[in-house]
Amino acid sequence: MRPWDGIITDEDRRAYDAAGFGRSAGIGRRPALLIIDVQYRTTGSLPLPFWQAVEEYPTSCGEVAWQAVGHISTVLELFRKKRWPVLFPHVAPKVLQDGGRLAAKVPSIMTIPPVGYRFVREVAPIDGDILIPKKHPSAFFGTTLVSHLVDLQVDSLIMTGCTTSGCVRASVVDAFSYNFHVAVPQECVYDRSSIAHGVNLFDMAQKYADVLPTSDLLKSLEKLTERDDVQ
Repeated sequence: MRPWDGIITDEDRRAYDAAGFGRSAGIGRRPALLIIDVQYRTTGSLPLPFWQAVEEYPTSCGEVAWQAVGHISTVLELFRKKRWPVLFPHVAPKVLQDGGRLAAKVPSIMTIPPVGYRFVREVAPIDGDILIPKKHPSAFFGTTLVSHLVDLQVDSLIMTGCTTSGCVRASVVDAFSYNFHVAVPQECVYDRSSIAHGVNLFDMAQKYADVLPTSDLLKSLEKLTERDDVQ
């Protein structure tokens, strides 16, 4: 079962196939994990249905966020075991000067209290992880991310977090543009809209990333030998 099943028509699939889209690019040999915007402002402090979750934080995605957190924690556990790099691109707390076009489009994002910007405990950073504060959707735009990835000799990025149609997609496209291998474990990303989630995963799978079940990704990562491990 793929997230876009029942959303993308057979005709659309045939159109992409006819053009030769959707081939696998593989995961490379020196991966890093990006956990994007997994903060309480996007999950809520508890696993609640969407309409209850947004009463706490208007930017919450509800229960789907917590389902993804469980899968992200499994991928994170493997990265901890392998001692591979983990990076946390995250939205920094907003101040008045950060308004700009984002505040015009989504005024509620300027009302999130500081506690909402805390990392979700189940997948929170530890000493040695790299924090990448950002002001815009892409983890690359106006940040030090590329510098860190070059220093770590990373060739592959495993993208997790939220939202699928927003910050994840923007980061995937930029990573692709920088010529990194990009993989998106489909259960490890989330969005407030199931349609936006499915359509964007399909489109990324056709053009920019390998979108695959988390279990398949974990099998591929486990196969990397010790000499491939990032030290």
